[in-house]
Amino acid sequence: MGKRIHNFNAGPAALPLPVLEEIRDEFLDYKGCGMSITEISHRSKLFDDIINEAIERTKRLLGLSENFHVLFIQGGASLQFCMVPMNLAIQGRPVDYINTGTWSTKAIKEAEIQGKDVRVIASSEDKNFSYIPRDFQVDKDASYVHITSNNTIKGTQWASFPDAGGVPLVCDMSSDIMSRPIDANPFGLIYAGAQKNIGPAGTALVIIREDMLERVSKELPTMLKYTTFSEKNSLFNTPSCFVVYAINLVLKWLEETIGGLEKMHQINKNKGKILYDFIDRSDFYQGTAAPDSRSLMNVTFRLPSEDLENRFVQEALKQGMGGLKGHRSVGGCRASIYNATGLEAVKALVDFMAEFERREG
Repeated sequence: MGKRIHNFNAGPAALPLPVLEEIRDEFLDYKGCGMSITEISHRSKLFDDIINEAIERTKRLLGLSENFHVLFIQGGASLQFCMVPMNLAIQGRPVDYINTGTWSTKAIKEAEIQGKDVRVIASSEDKNFSYIPRDFQVDKDASYVHITSNNTIKGTQWASFPDAGGVPLVCDMSSDIMSRPIDANPFGLIYAGAQKNIGPAGTALVIIREDMLERVSKELPTMLKYTTFSEKNSLFNTPSCFVVYAINLVLKWLEETIGGLEKMHQINKNKGKILYDFIDRSDFYQGTAAPDSRSLMNVTFRLPSEDLENRFVQEALKQGMGGLKGHRSVGGCRASIYNATGLEAVKALVDFMAEFERREG
């Protein structure tokens, strides 16, 4: 096997090595059935056990009460941008959005396409989405309030969630789900594309509260209704079986190897502190997110010139560190330090950054 690098990709992103090894060891013959996980029927007891275990682990890790349903829906978070207003907007009532960057903007656009009464009640666009807005008023009559918990491109994150005064929160948690404990009760719906923090690409994890399902119109197309998935345990049609299987293994790793989300959060805080402390001490590297809004998942920074940034990314790769190029829409550099990217990777990165600064600074 070739040498594995430290993976700082923003998504598809690093998976825990023990999970990859378990997938490899079981790949040709899952649990002695003589078939690969990619070949077994989604109607089999084998797959039933996998999807039910993934649901139970999700509920345990996030401390979800019985009135939450855990669904697996193909189409990634991008499909959820349109499914949320389609299913949850109440006739004659606005939908509130807080705009913190690219993914929020896309979600807003999908609600507008459907002719919903979209109100952007706060935005950090005035400072190039470098901070999380604190000052806003939720419409008491809003159908829901939509936020993006972590912004991969700009490197900002909600440290604590807004109080929507009883209006259901809807949250795109694609890039920080399972990175910390949360109180799910104020959320009507949480969705997350799997490929950043919990598995390979190919499905979105959707957590929906029972009362939200009552809003779903029977007039919607079958595959765009949350009730289709909740009533059939996400097995109305063939799901992304391999992805659900891999997610379950990642959740098992979180539960049994890491020891739960409190412990994971502590590790993530330590990783973030090491990297941000180094950037703050340096005159060569410049963090781009406001300090009180910094993400523990995506650390964004600039060097004195684009030429230096390009050389930094290339040399880092030669040193066994991949995925450090910033998103094409903003440039710069970005280290995505999701759950599966460990402390040793962050320490190696900081050592490299210090060496690069000594040479080029």
